[in-house]
Amino acid sequence: MKRRKKIYVLLALPAMALMLLFIAAPLANAVRISFFRWNGYSQTMRWNGLENYTDMFSDDRFWRSVLNTLIYGFGSTLLQNVAGLAAAIFLNKKFKGRNAVRVILYMPIMISGFIMGQILYFFIQADGGVFNEILAAIGLPEVYWMETGLSSTIVITLANSWQYMGLCMLIYLAGLQNIPAMYKEAARLDGATTWKEFRYVTLPLLIPSITTAVVTNLIGGFKLFDQIVAMSNGGPNRKSMSLAFYISLLYFNDEKAGYASAVGIVTFLLILIITVPINALLKKKEVEY
Repeated sequence: MKRRKKIYVLLALPAMALMLLFIAAPLANAVRISFFRWNGYSQTMRWNGLENYTDMFSDDRFWRSVLNTLIYGFGSTLLQNVAGLAAAIFLNKKFKGRNAVRVILYMPIMISGFIMGQILYFFIQADGGVFNEILAAIGLPEVYWMETGLSSTIVITLANSWQYMGLCMLIYLAGLQNIPAMYKEAARLDGATTWKEFRYVTLPLLIPSITTAVVTNLIGGFKLFDQIVAMSNGGPNRKSMSLAFYISLLYFNDEKAGYASAVGIVTFLLILIITVPINALLKKKEVEY
């Protein structure tokens, strides 16, 4: 047993080394840089302590980015999980063409977020967009789909949810197929309706899948960047920025590498503070079968 444990440790060492090299070390360096005023390329860095962090309290763009990030995270998670679960329940039944439908729903994930954002932009753009062309053809006025920061945020959230819904579908499909049929059969024998069978049998046994899908979607939504670049570039007037987009803007456009690092650390803590309790709460609701 001791020899086996040593083998397991040795096998885990390469992965641990990669995590230290590409995750822990950059994170530690970002923490260090966040205490300096630096433009990102100069050889000199000026220490300014907690000034980068205190500046966030009076930074309207930072707070707007926080709000947008929460909308992207929770909005995408809600839509992806509801749509993904509904699709999984439908596709868990046997019918002709089921595999083809599964492939079609999963296919958007195989396209990069930036490319998908570019494709969807041609549907929603005000001048010559596909949706506005359809509205004009049936005699309705054109709509400026991304006129305000809120509308832009909602449209991007919907686009992100549609693209990654297939991932939730796959997770829930695996969970549904892992539920023993005898539990559902016992519920039917007891006279349970379809809704009660779903609520009291299927849903509790899907908690491990829900945990995986929710935490994965939350982290992905909080880090949303590529679709924002493709669909709005943070506009109008920088009101659809996420924290990830704002960090990029601060570092490469404004040359505020120290402040960008501080925002990055706050983003990391925000994701940690939200996802860890949610993960723990869902873990407690898991049942053994």
